[in-house]
Amino acid sequence: MVSTMELHEKLTGFYKEHLTEGAIDGTILKGPCPFCKSRGREAGTIVVYIGARSYFAGYFRCQNRCVPGGFVPHFARLSGIDPSSVPGYDPDREPYVQSLKFPAGNINQDITSYQDKLTPKMQRYFARIGVGAGTLAELKIGYNGRYIVYPYFMQNGNSYTAHCIMPDNETERFWHGDQSFATNGRQIFNINDIDYCEDGALFIVEGEQNLLCLRELGFPGIAVPSAADLNSIDIKRFEHIRTLFMVMNHSPESVDAARTFAQQAGFKVRLLQWPLQKKRGFNLAQLAAEDLENFKTEVTKMVNASKAFSPFRTPSHEYELFLGNIKRQLSESYLALHTGMAEYDEALGGIYGINILGGSPKAGKSCFGIQLATEIARKKMGVLYYDFENGTQKIYQRTLSRLSRVAVDKIVSAELNDEEKSRLDGAQTELQKMLEFFRVVNDRQINPVIMRRHVDFLRHETRREDILVVIDSLHKLPFKDFAERRTGINAWLRELESIRDELQVGFLVISELTRQESGRYDGVPHMGLFKDSSDIEYTADNAMIFLPEWEPIDVKSGAERINSLWLVASREKSPGLIAKYRLDFPYWGFAEMKA
Repeated sequence: MVSTMELHEKLTGFYKEHLTEGAIDGTILKGPCPFCKSRGREAGTIVVYIGARSYFAGYFRCQNRCVPGGFVPHFARLSGIDPSSVPGYDPDREPYVQSLKFPAGNINQDITSYQDKLTPKMQRYFARIGVGAGTLAELKIGYNGRYIVYPYFMQNGNSYTAHCIMPDNETERFWHGDQSFATNGRQIFNINDIDYCEDGALFIVEGEQNLLCLRELGFPGIAVPSAADLNSIDIKRFEHIRTLFMVMNHSPESVDAARTFAQQAGFKVRLLQWPLQKKRGFNLAQLAAEDLENFKTEVTKMVNASKAFSPFRTPSHEYELFLGNIKRQLSESYLALHTGMAEYDEALGGIYGINILGGSPKAGKSCFGIQLATEIARKKMGVLYYDFENGTQKIYQRTLSRLSRVAVDKIVSAELNDEEKSRLDGAQTELQKMLEFFRVVNDRQINPVIMRRHVDFLRHETRREDILVVIDSLHKLPFKDFAERRTGINAWLRELESIRDELQVGFLVISELTRQESGRYDGVPHMGLFKDSSDIEYTADNAMIFLPEWEPIDVKSGAERINSLWLVASREKSPGLIAKYRLDFPYWGFAEMKA
């Protein structure tokens, strides 16, 4: 790979070889323009920026504007120079080709007539932001008597549409000409600068008038009518541009559109930031009008202060987050994610990361999950319970029964003695307080975006960062159709991983098991028992199996119901039997027993 300094030396040597009458003054090479005469212009001066540290090193422009400025590949094409002699030449590079059929008609004559109508008054209108007659002529800006006309020329040299904007009222606008050239990624003003800036730097701005201000300063660039139009532009157009400077208007919407574009284009994008005190919608033209004398200085400051768009957090921010997470693990909020079951908490340390709990039908896995979730909510910790199995009423009734030790059938019949009434009253008060932190969701159209919003909402409501999300069950989460069940489950597991990492929440996910060849679910617990997903092994921080030591299908009256909880896989803990749990029937709760 050629170093920056070596490339700079080659660029300087290339221009000195082909501009033999040129002289270097600091970081600029100046000499007679070799293109003026062949284009019927008086001899002008060509200026080449050769500063080694400049993003615009290698950019040339004729001060007579006889040809559009650009970088060294464009200079070679204009001069008829063998491209293989150009510094940085890549013989395998494929040019960008847009499959576009141009119509037979164009509006070139209209554009010429509009140029002729650009009155002295309109020239003064542009002069207030520093834009002179040369820039207006170069970009063929016109006036139709009421609207400024910005022609959109394509690579073939023809204009098929023009953006007409009312002076001092940019909200009043329309497109003249072929409307198809105002959409679908074709709405790029001064589009040819993309080709001229191959192997160099280019500005992308919002609004045509803002681009005129930059062009007056000598910068190359293109404009989109609005930041929202970035979404429809093919990112491959900029594949051969080294650096893209983006200057959007000062608004959250424009910044968001620029960041979305930058995520696709990558590190070559450098976003220019507006000072926070600037008013909403502030732009380059307003900056020029505000202080024309210092406009170039301010733009240069913004360019120098710009940073390459990065998909990563800064190292300093990353370190601060790391320290913050250590402190969080010592906080009351984090410790509150312990279940209160001594054997469980000793084996797993609480409910952190993604915990998958598998169990056979009717084994009590939902009951166990409800108990863990509500006990954490009782400690005033936020819990989201996505229920696709039992229904909200049954969850509340069983929780109330466990808290009051009054059977559900007695609660609903209201046939209670005084002691039961007293216990029930206390439990009802506790349940009511708990519901501020325990939110049951039955929406079968749930998706990862909505789940994230639920987490953000509950964090805001509870003022707690640590949240527990319970999903009952994994196999009931919505996906397109039953045929896609396995891939759908694995896709959901990927999303849960993402939410865990982004939002630092804990998950308890209830899963079904696969019947063994005997038709039973018992035996030695192992990862292969989980149903319809090979990804659980790679996703789960802890994978557990909840096995009954009784027969769920044929429960004998009065029989003691004991389940064993096995850890079958873990990122940090040793697999094995965690504990045994006795169902406190009919109160819908489990009592922990040492293994």
